[in-house]
Amino acid sequence: MTRTRIEGLLAAFPKLMNTGKQHTFVETESVRYVYQPMEKLYMVLITTKNSNILEDLETLRLFSRVIPEYCRALEENEISEHCFDLIFAFDEIVALGYRENVNLAQIRTFTEMDSHEEKVFRAVRETQEREAKAEMRRKAKELQQARRDAERLGKKAPGFGGFGSSAVSGGTTAAMITETIIETEKPKVAPAPSSVHMKIEEKISLTCGRDGGLQNMELHGMIMLHISDEKFARIRLHVENEDKRGVQLQTHPNVDKKLFTAESQIGLKNPEKLFPINSDVGVLKWRLQTTEESFIPLTINCWPSESGNSCDVNIEYELQEESLELNDVVIMIPLPSGVGAPVIGEIDGEYRHDSRRNLLEWCLPVIDAKNKSGSLEFSIAGQPNDFFPVQVSFISKKNYCNIQVTKVTQVDGNSPVRFSTETTFLVDKYEIL
Repeated sequence: MTRTRIEGLLAAFPKLMNTGKQHTFVETESVRYVYQPMEKLYMVLITTKNSNILEDLETLRLFSRVIPEYCRALEENEISEHCFDLIFAFDEIVALGYRENVNLAQIRTFTEMDSHEEKVFRAVRETQEREAKAEMRRKAKELQQARRDAERLGKKAPGFGGFGSSAVSGGTTAAMITETIIETEKPKVAPAPSSVHMKIEEKISLTCGRDGGLQNMELHGMIMLHISDEKFARIRLHVENEDKRGVQLQTHPNVDKKLFTAESQIGLKNPEKLFPINSDVGVLKWRLQTTEESFIPLTINCWPSESGNSCDVNIEYELQEESLELNDVVIMIPLPSGVGAPVIGEIDGEYRHDSRRNLLEWCLPVIDAKNKSGSLEFSIAGQPNDFFPVQVSFISKKNYCNIQVTKVTQVDGNSPVRFSTETTFLVDKYEIL
């Protein structure tokens, strides 16, 4: 349907209303308007005349129940203010003109789900901000140390002459030094990808039992090749696979499988053909599925114990795969509703209490071999079952299966080609049930 057609149908609706009678629908030659009054507004569903009106009425009721989820009052300005939230919720009810089999709780869950790409972007941005602040503090300490050393030796500290007389206090001087750093520090700009760029991405889906034991772990990985210059389109990728866990590899159908098996090189079956230009092409993918507990990259143990009307909860993590560096780790523990905030005892890292979602988020900027274990203790009213499932999210710039592209060469002459690589290891699902 065109926009003009939709606007025409909507414009005709008020003229068809008979205010003297109470009805739930009105028909024209081509369509049926199913409607429901909502104070000063109407919820209107436009259908074909051969549509099942009982189903349409049920769909209409679900639409009308969604409105109070986002709007405090049934007024036009309130609807306009939350129009995008409502559109996203409506999109979960009807897709391509057909009713989806969903209820209000499912709609709420689907619309509240975080965008994976947005989480990755936020995680990367927060990491960069932390690194910049840490570098700023380090330089401030260096300048302060230089000043102290100069004063101890009875010399004038280098670079301090422009700040005034020696009567300036140490605290003021330190503040002024820090301001200078903020003003002169240049942001680090990431180098632009080369003409041959590869994205190596892995996603893990893992489910563990609360009493121990890996129920299932599945990992999917892929190498995506992006070529932006046609003169580098006839190439071969030299792959190094150091995985010893039994990962299953699969090349793209257009890739020479014999060449990959014999020499661990990715090239086209017809060496005269070119790889696609200016598009991401998946050339190699791999899969690992296991129930072997030693393969779990990060173990989580949650121990709730009842204490009168409340529970004392101890939760700990341990990095089993010490070659990994996990960034922006968030361990999410569900909490009982309506019992207030938890009382935090000992904690490694930071925490956030999300009262709207009834979640305790245990936040750890980095987990690596130097910071491989940690614990959190808290107390709150509830039962042991209230604190499951525990969910985990993280991002890593090193992949789990050690599969890398070590070299890129031209098909003719094997001359090396400059390339860039971007590696990401992400969580699809990580639950302790």
